[in-house]
Amino acid sequence: MAAQPEAPGANPVTAAWRSLSKPVFLPALAIIVASLAFATWYGATYGAEAQSAFTELRDGIGKTIGWWYVLLVTVFLVFAFWVAFSRAGAIRLGRDDERPAFSRFAWFAMLFSAGMGIGLVFWGVAEPLTHMMAPPEIAGVEPGSAEAGRFAIGAALFHWGLHAWAIYAVVGLGLAYMSFRRGRPLSIRWLLEPVFGRKLIESWVGHAIDVFAVVGTVFGVATSLGQGVLQMQAGVAHLGWFQPSDGLLLTLVVIVTAAGTVSVVTGLDKGVRWLSNANMSLAAVLALAVLLIGPTAFLFQSFVQNSGEYLQTLPKLALVTGAGADDGWTLGWTLFNQAWFLSWAPFVGMFIARISRGRTVREFVFGVMLAPTLIAVVWFTVFGGTGIVEQLKNGSMAGEGGAVDTNTTLFTLFERISGGPGLAAALSVVALVVITLFFVTSSDSCALVIDVLSHGGSTETPRVTRVFWAVTIGVAGALLLLAGGEAALTVLQVSSIASAAPLSVIYALAVVAMIRMFRHEIAIMPRYVRAHPKATPTALVSAAREAAGSEEHLERDLRALLRAQRGGGSAEGATARQSATATLETAAPAEPITADVVDFPSPEDSESLTHAAAVGTSSVRVLTVLDVPAYATTVDTTTGAVEWDETAMPRDPIAGEVFDTPEFASSAAGVEERTARLLRDCTASERR
Repeated sequence: MAAQPEAPGANPVTAAWRSLSKPVFLPALAIIVASLAFATWYGATYGAEAQSAFTELRDGIGKTIGWWYVLLVTVFLVFAFWVAFSRAGAIRLGRDDERPAFSRFAWFAMLFSAGMGIGLVFWGVAEPLTHMMAPPEIAGVEPGSAEAGRFAIGAALFHWGLHAWAIYAVVGLGLAYMSFRRGRPLSIRWLLEPVFGRKLIESWVGHAIDVFAVVGTVFGVATSLGQGVLQMQAGVAHLGWFQPSDGLLLTLVVIVTAAGTVSVVTGLDKGVRWLSNANMSLAAVLALAVLLIGPTAFLFQSFVQNSGEYLQTLPKLALVTGAGADDGWTLGWTLFNQAWFLSWAPFVGMFIARISRGRTVREFVFGVMLAPTLIAVVWFTVFGGTGIVEQLKNGSMAGEGGAVDTNTTLFTLFERISGGPGLAAALSVVALVVITLFFVTSSDSCALVIDVLSHGGSTETPRVTRVFWAVTIGVAGALLLLAGGEAALTVLQVSSIASAAPLSVIYALAVVAMIRMFRHEIAIMPRYVRAHPKATPTALVSAAREAAGSEEHLERDLRALLRAQRGGGSAEGATARQSATATLETAAPAEPITADVVDFPSPEDSESLTHAAAVGTSSVRVLTVLDVPAYATTVDTTTGAVEWDETAMPRDPIAGEVFDTPEFASSAAGVEERTARLLRDCTASERR
């Protein structure tokens, strides 16, 4: 339901408390607090022993249900492209007359920044180098070789490309469709209404779904925040500005949290959009600098080659679960990344749904999946490719035994390619700003999304609760960093992977629900055909030629026929017109259905057709055509007539449900409901 507006003079905290969905907010907050308390206590008490235990637990979860994650994400990829290429791709996410609120550049910037911008900055150099120095058994390449480098880029793109964004596309598409077209609250639970029905979705089952979404989102973003702050600390220490310490970590968390809170308060249209555009621009400047300073010619050649490497790697790794492998590569990389993205999907999916209103399903799928993937190809080519070249030529990027320090690899790359400390420092500063802005956009976007969930799907939420969630994310990251260190972050990774398990089942059911909804939409989706009473130019020339009987008089009779169609002409022209009409009749179908339906004169009626041409009828009619599938037709065995069995058509699984909310009123379903009600009232009034 929609959040209630604050009354003038009312206490904002009291008003915010009343607007919250208590069955979602309270359990989610309790789970978050309990998990943070346990993680910090256990990590601080048992130290390295705790980290080992948590790592074993994380790996155990991956080995048990990792196959399900791999299969599900590949199904998402196939489903997304099927929807985009089907007739469902023409469905608009909103009313049919709506258009997008954001430009394409702003849209790309916001969805990419929220989705995985910080991940690419963190892993852009480190992941390809790690795969190169320690490739999996399935790659069949020598560690540290050029062949391993090529595989490394393809593997990194596999993790950050289409598969990752297919998860976000499926969740975001379902939310956008159910909210903006069908008028449901913008909440994860309503994805499953076509499967479970409204009554169950509004019960404890729906509350539990949203609780899982809130908890998974907080854990996923807090984990990313913690890892990112460690990289920021490594960066400032690498520059010699500060020494690593708990105080420095806390300061960095406070800065990021404060900036995110300010952005949250300003709202989506101002804060988030401005920050997303700013950090996309800075990230582009950073990539351009590395491109020009690094091996430029090689990188330009690599753009196309890496795209091909990715296309080869994608089918090769799409269904690899690591069964029978002893290196742990699939578990540590593919399964962990996919589980992490699944836990992030409520946040990213809802955020991109909010910024995608007014776009078609096809535009949504292609934009959400292809644009970020292309950016990932460019990013890994520039940063990962430069790091690989530096390692192959000078061996200066990896440590002893091929170890890769993920926190400092980016800054090490700047040192190796810049040729001087001044330029390296400048690039490092820009990188730190980009990292900070990516954190801020992730933090504020996450806070906005969690606030929507905790208000039952209302997009108009109080400022107080938005600030609360932004601060909660920062506090979660700070507690884990200060109290538990790396062990606490491992606990949070366990929480992210574990929270992905119930969420994955929800997403699988959401795909089933969308298939049901889209089958109905396609069944009632009309096609439009233009029809007009004039003959085509080719038909006119042919008719004039028949009337003339020879090429000598062709132009004369054609001019006469054209004058007649414009409303004039002599008796001679009328004679030519009648002769041409008779010729057209011969080629006309036996049953001119189009003419009957659109109220045009029948080609069999020479007199009416001649009159239509004489008065200059030129209006174009639009004919609405509804495709009827073969399974919804019956044939009368006596007459051979084909009849339409309406009961066999796909049914709308959520038809008839009306919501007294602003979201429903502004949706396509709301407009249809008001139109139907108005027609019923007018019809009843006429009968009286």
